[in-house]
Parts: sequence; C-alpha cells; structure tokens
Amino acid sequence: MTPPPGWYRDPSGPHLERWWDGTAWTEHRRAPGPTGYGLAVPPSTGSGPGGGRGKALGLTAAAAVVVAAIVTGVSVLGEDDGGSPRTQTPPVTATATGPSPANDPPSPSPTASEPSPDDPAVVEDQLNGITFPLPDGWVLPKYVAQDDVMMTTDGTYDCPADGSVCRHGLVVSRTVTATDETSPKVLARQDIEDAADDAYDKDLIGNKPFGGLESHQEVASGPVAVAGRAGYYVRWRVKTAEGPGGYVQSMVFPSTVGTESPILVRYVFDAGEDGPPLTDMDTITKGIRPVGDADTGGGVGSGIGPTD
Repeated sequence: MTPPPGWYRDPSGPHLERWWDGTAWTEHRRAPGPTGYGLAVPPSTGSGPGGGRGKALGLTAAAAVVVAAIVTGVSVLGEDDGGSPRTQTPPVTATATGPSPANDPPSPSPTASEPSPDDPAVVEDQLNGITFPLPDGWVLPKYVAQDDVMMTTDGTYDCPADGSVCRHGLVVSRTVTATDETSPKVLARQDIEDAADDAYDKDLIGNKPFGGLESHQEVASGPVAVAGRAGYYVRWRVKTAEGPGGYVQSMVFPSTVGTESPILVRYVFDAGEDGPPLTDMDTITKGIRPVGDADTGGGVGSGIGPTD
C-alpha cells in the first residue's frame, strides 16, 4: 500500500525528514525533533562541506550533532581578558534514524503536517525563544564547528590566505550571561571588536584565513527594534591583508523569555561581489520573531524606546 502523506525519514539524508505527498517525495525537508521543536528546514537547496571561518569566542564546550543520537550541549562562559561579555550558546538537538532505500515505502515520523509553500523558511533558536528568517542564498549550518551558528551562505570557497575553507556569510546567536551589564548599546559596542577578530583575524586553531585584520571603520550604528524589543547595533567595515575583507555587525536586544537575558546576534558578511548583499542584514533583523509570534517584528530605527 502507498503510505499516506506525511513527514518521513529522508532516504537521501537520514539526518533529515522529508515530506511525502502520498505519491512522491517533495523538496520539503526538516530536522526531526521529538517535541516538534528545532530547526525548521525549507525546501532543500543543498550545501557543500567545509568548516566555519569564525572562532566561537569563549566557547568552552560545543554541542555536537551526532547521527542516531540526541546531543544537547550548553556552555556558559565568563569574561575574556579584555572585559568583553562572553556568551552562552544555544543547545542543539537532533535525531536521526538509519538510511532507507529510495524506493522503499517510508516509515512514519511522529508528526505529519504538510508545510505551506507560502510560509517563509525559518530557523529556530530554542534557547533564546526566537526565530530567524532564512533568505534566498542562505542555508542551515552544515559541517560548522560552532553550535551557535544559525545560518550560513550556501557553499564554501578556499580562504585567500591559508588554504582552509571559508563561507561568504554567517549569522550567530548567543545569550549574554556572565556580566551584570544589560544595556544593549554598551554590550554591542563591547562585542564588535571581538566579532571582527573572530571573523577575519584568527580562526579556532590559530590560522589566519585572510592574512590577518588590518583596519576597521564604523559604518553604521544605532537603536534597532528586534522582535518588539529595544536593541542596539554596531556595524564595521573591516580590511584584511588578503581578500576583499568584509562587514561585521554586533546586535544586542533583551530576550522575550525567561530572565530576559540579552541576546547577542553577530553578522559576518564578506565584502566584494561574492559576498551577500548588506540588505540581508536588515532583512534578517526585521524578520526575527519570538517563537510562536508571527506579528512582532522590528527593523533599524523602528518604533523603540531608550536603549541605554
């Protein structure tokens, strides 16, 4: 008998679930989760192997996603030598079952609800209770060392200096925990230098993918409304010894859940024609929502109160 429509184990990627429309496989995929939470996966566009280029500053324990297992990792970090706030990275939860031949009938998954093609693709940060939109050209992180990376640009390239693998863009989400400072403006300005160093100076193992960071210039900063909360952002244009350099942005806003600890979102965009458009930063920022709230948004300078 032909299985009914629903989410089933993806025969081409056993770590994902894929929508079966009752007669054939569709292009809708998602990461499975026993409670329905996790990363909401859009129609697959594919992504190549490679490693993240930015080191996860202060990361003392990474949560690794292991096929056929559930691994949840949360690392709480202190302050660095420069007094910058460190962060707590969100847990990563994933489940998977063994592969199934493409022609075999799929085995049912715990949930079955067909995705609507009109709904935007989103990525969920469970720890901070927010979702991010996934613009065209961006994919869920794959083969990335840091577990706090929410999305990357599709594909990889050889870094211009040391021959390792780089990506043209990534977005990171962290919880600021080990500081009593709560001002989004102060926290964003404290973080931006670390964000630039992590992205374009040295990687996790001490290599310099771009030959080192040579200079920076602040190109934008100010209040920002994120998920209905008053935040602040700082954006730098950085120049590197090799390659076109890029843009980094540190954005901080209060969480809408729990203790309302500040959330730090970092953007890393390569400059040059191969880098993602800077408008994607604003698109992603405006699309950040509290989990379960499709109406609360924001954007640069949108209707907010004081941020100091």
